[in-house]
Amino acid sequence: MSATLLATRALEARYGDFQALFGVDLEAREGEVVAIIGANGAGKSTLLKTIAGLLRAPREAVRFGGEPIGGLRAGEIARRGIALVPEGRRLFASLSVEENLRMGAQCGRRGPWDLQAVFELFPALRDRSGAPATSLSGGQQQMVAIGRALMANPRLLMCDEISLGLAPIVVKGIYDALSAIAAGGLTAIIVEQDVGLARLVSHRLLCLQEGRVALSGPSDGFSREDISRAYFGAAAEAGR
Repeated sequence: MSATLLATRALEARYGDFQALFGVDLEAREGEVVAIIGANGAGKSTLLKTIAGLLRAPREAVRFGGEPIGGLRAGEIARRGIALVPEGRRLFASLSVEENLRMGAQCGRRGPWDLQAVFELFPALRDRSGAPATSLSGGQQQMVAIGRALMANPRLLMCDEISLGLAPIVVKGIYDALSAIAAGGLTAIIVEQDVGLARLVSHRLLCLQEGRVALSGPSDGFSREDISRAYFGAAAEAGR
């Protein structure tokens, strides 16, 4: 069994007085793809932001490579090898495709990912490298966002809703690329609204409901009914 790369234990998170996560336990092993599912407002994006250091966490509640990283600044967490592809891509509108990609390398980590490697993964970006990033199609912009994260040469890649608003054929291309990345040994955590797709591309699945873990285990180990109950909770039971 592969070693655990990331683990959260009894992780809580807040936005001011509002508590968004309640005691979340998550584990991602070396070379594994973990999918996080749940309804809107379940806490999926909050979980990724907390791991990435954008929200504060108790020091021992998040461990990466065996070391506690809870409460560290986002820049320090990035330098340790965690990269986030945020929901909505968040590209720099004033920068070109290439300039956006190079921003990902600012943390100074060494590794296999450079401009050439990103262009080989996403050939459509090569010819548009000098164009404003936000002039690209939605799918190409998502490629830029993923490529920017890869330029940081992370050990853990976290992707938040990368298929949102994209055509199915574009989503397939992006997930094919992610599968190739994972096959190279990179660990990934993905937030995905499409439950079927999440199960297909991941090794393990975690379902959040109102900030709590409602289901966790191998992606192929649950029935549709199991997932429905975890996803919708009492509402699913009431409809039976």
